[in-house]
Amino acid sequence: MTELVKSSKTLLQVALCCLMCCTLEAKTSVTKQTFGKMPDGTPVEIFTLAEGAVEARIITYGGIVVSLKIPDRSGKSDDVVLGFDTLDQYVKVSNGTGNPFFGAIIGRYGNRIANGTFTLEGKQYHVPVNDGKNSLHGGPHGFNNVVWKGKAIPNGVELNYLSKDGEAGYPGNLSVTVRYTLSRAALRIEYSATTDKPTVLNLTNHSYFNLAGQGHGDILNHKLTLHASRFTPVDSTLIPTGELKTVASTPFDFRHSTGIGEHIEADDEQLHFGKGYDHNWVLDSPGASLAEAAEVYEPTSGRVLRVSTTQPGVQFYSGNFLDGTLKGKGGATYLHRGGLCLETQHFPDSPNHPKFPSTELKPGQPFHSVTVFSFSTR
Repeated sequence: MTELVKSSKTLLQVALCCLMCCTLEAKTSVTKQTFGKMPDGTPVEIFTLAEGAVEARIITYGGIVVSLKIPDRSGKSDDVVLGFDTLDQYVKVSNGTGNPFFGAIIGRYGNRIANGTFTLEGKQYHVPVNDGKNSLHGGPHGFNNVVWKGKAIPNGVELNYLSKDGEAGYPGNLSVTVRYTLSRAALRIEYSATTDKPTVLNLTNHSYFNLAGQGHGDILNHKLTLHASRFTPVDSTLIPTGELKTVASTPFDFRHSTGIGEHIEADDEQLHFGKGYDHNWVLDSPGASLAEAAEVYEPTSGRVLRVSTTQPGVQFYSGNFLDGTLKGKGGATYLHRGGLCLETQHFPDSPNHPKFPSTELKPGQPFHSVTVFSFSTR
């Protein structure tokens, strides 16, 4: 009898151990469906990455994260990124004025290039302007509104795009791969690229987060931490002046958890220029290795977002140009400051600022960066 009891206990322990191992090593399911067709008939696919209560959906048009479902502290899942229900809505907005770039891959150059010009190895290049006299997020026809080639990979999707020499004024045939993978409630974005001519490159993702749930009010009560002691001040057109300014004693000090709405209406020239926060923070981490850049906490839901990156900067944008006119998923109205962006990146206008970290990419020197959006509750 004693041996039987011992044997039963051993079997129970083995079963529990196996159950725990299976739970820890549970793989993300990846499925693919048709999302629609472009005006020229090109099909667009949607990939769904599901891991328990966490689900991410990505389309091949613009590599857009169309939804990201995350449970709150009580276990109720909500979609925490802004976007649209149909491909037609994405195409219409991205080809119009005031494009919000919801959820998209941004390139070739994320953020702004002054006057749409830069000099590389003694040659001046001109790229299309779409933000006053400046080029923003690759111009009116960037990586956000092309159809990428997608294929399922373990835990995610791989997207590929060849940006041909001269596309949008940029030199070099640029081969780009972006991998989205979902594991342990973290969405990992891995960017890789190679070129056959010297070029400039600044890739990022432009998801708008509202941790209370998309369409659930504004983000002013979200609490933000940025691991950055300096930021890059801008002129009235949001082009960096070249200075790396301390955040101390300014509304830009988020080194400790601070409500986004706490200082956003302060009488500060930089906030006036951006109509709120629309600036690049210089991360304290040295870059190259993956390090935490930011944390966002939403008190009502208890959701926490942590952003880690290998990039030297992050653009915090407080959704200042959302104005209640856009209808998003499920007919939700996107209010002023109804979402926030944390765009991991190199600094804006770096090709025109030699003292900024270089964004030049040369043949034989592959580009690689990683950003991870990790979710939990508190």
